[in-house]
Amino acid sequence: MSDIIQLLPDHVANQIAAGEVVQRPASVVKELLENAIDANATEIKLIIKDAGKTLVQVIDNGKGMSVTDARLSFERHATSKIKAAEDLFQLNTKGFRGEALASIAAIAHVELKTKQDEDDLGTVIVIEGSEVKSQEVSVIPTGTSVAVKHLFFNIPARRNFLKSDTVELRHITDEFHRVALAHPNIAFAFYHNGSDLFNIPEENYRQRVVHIFGTKTNEKLVPVEEVTEVLKISGFVGKPNFSKKTKSEQFFFVNQRFIKSPYLNHAIKSAFEGLLKDGYHASYFLNLTVDPKSIDINIHPTKTEIKFDDEHTLYAILRSAVKHSLGQFNIAPVLDFEHQSSLNTPYDYRDKKASTPAIEVDRSFNPFAEESGIKQKTTSHNTGFKSSPTASWESLYVGLESKANNSPSDFSQVTFESESKNESIFSDSSIETRKTTFQLQQKYIVSTLKSGMLVIDQNRAHQRILYENFLRHITIKEATSQQLLFPLQLHFTPNEIKIIEDLKADLEHTGFVFSELSAKEIMITGVPVGVPESEVSIILEQLISDVENDVPDTNFSAADLLAKSMAKSLAIKNGQSLNSTEQEHMVNSLFACKEPNVSPTNRPTFITMAVDDIEKKFM
Repeated sequence: MSDIIQLLPDHVANQIAAGEVVQRPASVVKELLENAIDANATEIKLIIKDAGKTLVQVIDNGKGMSVTDARLSFERHATSKIKAAEDLFQLNTKGFRGEALASIAAIAHVELKTKQDEDDLGTVIVIEGSEVKSQEVSVIPTGTSVAVKHLFFNIPARRNFLKSDTVELRHITDEFHRVALAHPNIAFAFYHNGSDLFNIPEENYRQRVVHIFGTKTNEKLVPVEEVTEVLKISGFVGKPNFSKKTKSEQFFFVNQRFIKSPYLNHAIKSAFEGLLKDGYHASYFLNLTVDPKSIDINIHPTKTEIKFDDEHTLYAILRSAVKHSLGQFNIAPVLDFEHQSSLNTPYDYRDKKASTPAIEVDRSFNPFAEESGIKQKTTSHNTGFKSSPTASWESLYVGLESKANNSPSDFSQVTFESESKNESIFSDSSIETRKTTFQLQQKYIVSTLKSGMLVIDQNRAHQRILYENFLRHITIKEATSQQLLFPLQLHFTPNEIKIIEDLKADLEHTGFVFSELSAKEIMITGVPVGVPESEVSIILEQLISDVENDVPDTNFSAADLLAKSMAKSLAIKNGQSLNSTEQEHMVNSLFACKEPNVSPTNRPTFITMAVDDIEKKFM
């Protein structure tokens, strides 16, 4: 029997490794930015074309590489950070696997330009699909420039799995934010298709956060500082009243490396317990510094997940530090036992005793005495009026006796006022007064059918009703808008404002009116009819979240996504009580829809139970 196991060629092995390291253009951006930081660069430029599908280029002013290093950097398992296995537990740098450039070169066209400060000439290497096309010397500035073109050119299946430019650009922006936040001492610039998205100078950490997420962020931040033998914490958490429905502003950095840790995230959530509304998430930008020997970052290809030696201690310290900061800056509610100085006893009354109030009573007053028999006494505290207990009602009959003698029984001119009786058009038998619907657990609307019973989910049903209304308004472009008395000013990050700009036309067709849409703020003067002003920011945040996480490809309608997002934000929530009229209107509106059976997210809106099925329950 012949042998069936064989070694893979290098270019195939590199392509397999690329499947772990390079998942999308954002993966290339992350690896190249980390290499630039390891080169001690102080200025880094990121240039993107067509969301990274055509070009990803990173230019830095770091120390560069020699001719030999430039050539070896594209070999598998070639790295300058590790010489022995023990070095894996003393890592203070970013890229250490030695597979990034080799994996990228296996699936793209790569052009590397690098030069060291002490050299007169630099090196230019061109590689296509792991094959070196050229290597020559050239006059270039100190530093390194890596241009990755035509990503996945030799793996069409992987290229077809890439999402739309909007989605891929969002992933690249997220990676850029993570690297820029972790290194405020480095200046960054970000260009996409020739336009300047970010130009961030060297600054402190608070300025870096504000620069990336907008000037409005400055008032949201609460500083967190804690230094222990195990852990050093620095950074900021957001105030509870600025919490968001999305987790877009949650950042953990361990030794200047972005990580994802549900366990540590729960520590923050626990610190904010009782301060956040349901469904909202706190913002945080926290730097954790630990001993490199106490963590293992070599458990995931993207190095965003790490293991800690003692997670429980870190959890307790982190939770306590955040709670302490919230209390120190009067963010968390506290019990105040301090009394007001205005309630203190004045010095003049300190040694005096309280006097007993005297009450004077007119003991001779008799309410039942007749005016003729007893003469009422008046004292200094009485009003001075003499009155008889019968005087008030006897005056009602004065003059009646004389009138009765003149006309004893003349009632010819007496008229009686009566209510007018409106006859109903329909007979009483035709009026149905019984209640046709009722609400169950403030979540379901139960109604009767000829064949049995109908149970409607009120939240999903209302989503379907609103979805078709919004979609119709966007399509016919005839939505009604209600003007606001005062313009509504909202602040978002540059990336979020870019999303709103792309959807501005569709938003206006639903009834929104924008008076200003700048790079820092949004001014709204009109909203759709029935939308409360307090819900506008929630609707836009939900819309941005849906676009970032669930945005479809370009062959899908943006209007459809907008209608779904607004319907989800404005629909009646479970737990809201509805009266009989509202319940019946909900039922009638649902079955007037084109597709009443399912919600906009393709979930059933109602179920039916036949009489036979109910009878079977009693058998």
